[in-house]
Amino acid sequence: MKTIKTDYKYLIFVQAPNPGRKTSVWECRNKKSQTVLGHVKWYGAWRQYCYFPMVQAVYNAGCLDDIADFIRQLGVQHGQTRQKATI
Repeated sequence: MKTIKTDYKYLIFVQAPNPGRKTSVWECRNKKSQTVLGHVKWYGAWRQYCYFPMVQAVYNAGCLDDIADFIRQLGVQHGQTRQKATI
């Protein structure tokens, strides 16, 4: 399985403890201050990973692209994991 990129120019994603969950939860942090800006976790209603902001923050296009890239990677990994489980 391919390694997920977690380190970006201004953001870093850190896996959070998730006892009792089937899917992973990730903290999105400001790289410089380590402040948690939000979480990336599975949203069952949409059957995909989504970003859940925790603080009111301003994001530029680059930061939004980084969040979207991270979510896409989790989606690919989730699909690969599900395929292996059904084989």
